[in-house]
Amino acid sequence: MIYFQLFLSFLQVGLFSIGGGYAAIPLIESQVVTLHGWLTMSEFTDLVTIAEMTPGPIAINSATFVGIRVAGFLGSVVATIGCIVPSLALVTILAFIYYKYRSASFMQKILKVIRPVVVSLIAAAGIRILLNVAGIGTSLDIRGIVLFTLALVSMKTTKFNPVLIMVLCGVIYLVLGVIL
Repeated sequence: MIYFQLFLSFLQVGLFSIGGGYAAIPLIESQVVTLHGWLTMSEFTDLVTIAEMTPGPIAINSATFVGIRVAGFLGSVVATIGCIVPSLALVTILAFIYYKYRSASFMQKILKVIRPVVVSLIAAAGIRILLNVAGIGTSLDIRGIVLFTLALVSMKTTKFNPVLIMVLCGVIYLVLGVIL
């Protein structure tokens, strides 16, 4: 039964995460934290961090992580397959339709409607994660807020590699945790 639940949960994520990985985050949270309780919100935030740092799409990395956590290796395979099956089918169908009708005005209107929806899904996921990192709703984490601000400013004002900034923030956070 757990394999079926994993498959269906990530099948839904794969079907309805229009816009890519960041748009999938609220859907994954809904399935994994709210609906099934497989992870806590804190564990979910860690999951998103790990899924972003590892190669590959966030949704697939999340499916693999949750699957292995909930039901071992076979669970990770089932959840991952559930996540990619809709994409394989939909991309094939959409590619055919897009190439056939790409210059049609109705296609441009459809894309215009979808864009703001995707942006709002990404913004909602970002705000939830930011609130969790800052500790808003629990205990305020000043180190997290300061490091987030410094990372944001450094990414906007310098040409440092974002991966380097993430690693440096992680190291600084650990060092501050030991010192303070």
